[in-house]
Amino acid sequence: MSKIIIKNAVLVNEGKSFVSDVLINLGKIELISENIEVSNDVEKVIDATGLHLLPGAIDDQVHFREPGLTHKANIHSESRAAVAGGITSFIEMPNTFPQATSQEKLAKKFETASKTSIANYSFMMGGTNDNLEELLKTNPKNVAAIKLFLGSSTGSMLVDNQEVLEKIFSSTDMLIAVHCEDETTVKANLKTYIEKYGDDIPMDKHPEIRSEEACYISSSQAIKLAKKTGARLHVFHLSTAKETELFDNKIPLSEKKITAEVCVHHLHFTDKDYKEKGTLIKWNPAVKSQEDKDGLWKALLDDRIDVIATDHAPHTLEEKQNVYTKAPSGGPLVQHALPLLLEYYKKGVISLEKIVEKFSHNPAILYKIEKRGYIKQGYFADLVLVDLNKKWIATKENTMYKCGWSPFENKEFEASVIHTFVNGNLVYSNGEIKEGTQGDRLLFNR
Repeated sequence: MSKIIIKNAVLVNEGKSFVSDVLINLGKIELISENIEVSNDVEKVIDATGLHLLPGAIDDQVHFREPGLTHKANIHSESRAAVAGGITSFIEMPNTFPQATSQEKLAKKFETASKTSIANYSFMMGGTNDNLEELLKTNPKNVAAIKLFLGSSTGSMLVDNQEVLEKIFSSTDMLIAVHCEDETTVKANLKTYIEKYGDDIPMDKHPEIRSEEACYISSSQAIKLAKKTGARLHVFHLSTAKETELFDNKIPLSEKKITAEVCVHHLHFTDKDYKEKGTLIKWNPAVKSQEDKDGLWKALLDDRIDVIATDHAPHTLEEKQNVYTKAPSGGPLVQHALPLLLEYYKKGVISLEKIVEKFSHNPAILYKIEKRGYIKQGYFADLVLVDLNKKWIATKENTMYKCGWSPFENKEFEASVIHTFVNGNLVYSNGEIKEGTQGDRLLFNR
């Protein structure tokens, strides 16, 4: 590993922005100081005058599709896209083929990532109605969390047995991350619209099928169960203003037992965008109204919502262009999430410090990730340099997802990721991936 000095960057860290140099050595941040001398053993000096240095983003919810769905994506391809977007660590979900619902299957995913991921990685262990014994074998120091689908999911991963749910919540000390949509409500709504339209349901009916009611019923029940059992609960991808009322900001994140996440697409798109984007912005939970978007932003900024993520979930363009009932939900986002948030900074919606808090610091706090998520001496050098004034247009040609498309195609972004470092290695620079290094497995201080 080379010794690198980043000079004259504006560091954004722990609620402050200030000009400083950073010395990277042996994969970690060795020194942060105003004027670090360039000694003979320094192999690279980067003049970052006019650039902002952020801790690498930690995306706590991605679907990289490996194993079993690699025609859509794989760990190597999507980790490349992630670092191009300033995301240096990711936590991947268990609904692959086979699903990561046993220790053996989970171990195979870690093995694959150790050989192919350019970013740091961890995975969640998937819960089902009948794998409690496997869940309890999970080592909390080595695995990010347990993931439960409390709404429609791939294969057999829907956990809808209330007795089993209570056993899981009562039996584990691990963080439980949940997808909350009430299956009964969704199925009833879908049946109504199929009877009216057949399979070709208009896309703007998606938030009526996967409705506010479906989300709120499921989220509120999960929170009620967590309070009853004392479980550590993290509710993924809030999509409604009403759900934000279930969370509070009265205590620091490190003391919270019930936390929430919002994804970039729910902060950006609304139901008005279905007319132009169609199934390309079909997600579960659905993108909903402007009022919901405004409510999510409000809760994010006042700290009722703790974390920003992507729920990156690619499908091929051919798959997405099917009629409503056959078009899968999900889309690729890791390359464009941070540039999108930087655009909202430039619009005055959110500060740089708050972006870093929600996309870097807070995931590290929430999961108790070891020595990542901050620009601190002794921490791993997971860093991203951004130019807030360098515009660029998202095109098919510069999109790095294996699926080859983006819901942001032809959009001009106001800010650019210039360099990304993972464990002190320069893995992305000025539009190019630097191959040859692998990310590390995330470890947790539990």
